[in-house]
Amino acid sequence: MQIQISNIAIDRQQADCAIVAVYGGGKLSAAAKALDAAAGGLISRAIGNHDIKDEAGELLLLTETGKLPARRILLVGLGNRDKLDRRTWTKALRNALSAVARSQYRNVVLHLTAETVRDADAYRRARLAVETWQSVSYRFTAMKSEPGEPAARLEKLSLAGSGRDDAAMRRGIAHGGAIGRAVALAKDLGNLPPNVCTPTYLADRARAIAKGNKKLQMESLSLATIRKLGMGAFLAVTSGSAEPPRFIVLQYKGGRAGDQPVVFVGKGITFDAGGISIKPAGAMDEMKYDMCGAATVLGLMQAVAELKLPMNVVGIVPTCENLPSGTATRPGDIVRTMSGQTVEILNTDAEGRLILCDALNYALRFKPAALIDMATLTGACLVALGRVRSGLLGNSDKLANRLLAAGEAADDRAWRLPLDDDYAELLKSPFADVANIGGRDAGTITAAKFLSRFVGKTEWAHLDIAGTAWNVGSKKGGTGRPIPLLMEFLLNRQP
Repeated sequence: MQIQISNIAIDRQQADCAIVAVYGGGKLSAAAKALDAAAGGLISRAIGNHDIKDEAGELLLLTETGKLPARRILLVGLGNRDKLDRRTWTKALRNALSAVARSQYRNVVLHLTAETVRDADAYRRARLAVETWQSVSYRFTAMKSEPGEPAARLEKLSLAGSGRDDAAMRRGIAHGGAIGRAVALAKDLGNLPPNVCTPTYLADRARAIAKGNKKLQMESLSLATIRKLGMGAFLAVTSGSAEPPRFIVLQYKGGRAGDQPVVFVGKGITFDAGGISIKPAGAMDEMKYDMCGAATVLGLMQAVAELKLPMNVVGIVPTCENLPSGTATRPGDIVRTMSGQTVEILNTDAEGRLILCDALNYALRFKPAALIDMATLTGACLVALGRVRSGLLGNSDKLANRLLAAGEAADDRAWRLPLDDDYAELLKSPFADVANIGGRDAGTITAAKFLSRFVGKTEWAHLDIAGTAWNVGSKKGGTGRPIPLLMEFLLNRQP
């Protein structure tokens, strides 16, 4: 689909639908005024008849447009002009583009991007418009014999601009497109069933992302290599499954040879039954989403390569299944990690930290400028923060603050939790260097405290996305979070 900037006068713009704003008190935006004048007061009459209220996000479709080149006009309420902020504007934008996605329109002009929004400049408005379109038009039909709800037919989306901000808007369109496609990839991977999205499948997708790109190299470590490296914690998790594990490494070299990379590590449990500490049957199907950290890494690496970011980035994905069987790890087993530390496994359902600890230790060989892992790690994080914010923990105030700021800017918010040394007391074991769980108290924090043992002095942050990686109920499906947050972080690091 083509997304472009349009500076053509609105009364001369050919389109199946022109989307324009109206404000509280019946005030018209500049675009709405121009259309109203050209159409002999069509919009003013609709407002005078109270066909549309003053509420932000309300829609009214006008289908009789006379001789206007736009066959339809979609009015979008933006509320009080003086109080218009990004949150209100984005809500209205989503409502409008959702209506377009359900329509048969092929050519739409979006004039909301020309409005003044208190905390969104031209770049941000263009980027949000593209990301929002990618979101509302997303459909997952790969496993259906009949596609069901039809896909959007839109072929061209024109974003209205002022002419002064074209360069910023073009940048926003490019960034929004890459982020939107990365989010769609992560959603697809999460939504696929676990009999399709296996560790081998993830490795194949990673290979496809790297194919033909000289700056992006992909390596998949075999089981023999994983054993040779001494990843005893990772091997303990995969021991109950017939599916072979994979350890995926993607290296993007867009910066100078000596530049330290940002390294991302994503948990890739393609199905988590809990192992011997088996989960309850209710909603166990959702455990296919336990690889959303891995999906985030693959989406990030695709976007980084697509945008040709001038930096070095590494993506690491330890991926396997966690199933019960006669060969599965037992509660009470002690394993030796790649770092040499020993772990007493008290609960085999606390497996994410076991595969991550070896992956984080492996990541240190790249001498990261920043090391960030993301994982659907603890139910405790869902209890604490719900599905609104991801949990953020780490050993660096500087890195944590940058990630928090990136999340606010990208509307993909996180909340920082403490990581005091006192929490390590809960992980003590009489038989090994550390236990893999610390009891019911502070479950999200003790999980991160466990991981902190394996990152050395590297600046490190952990994102617990157990509550934000997928939705439940009628909107069940992957969300692609925290890709917007992490891409904002990377874009801000560009030299």
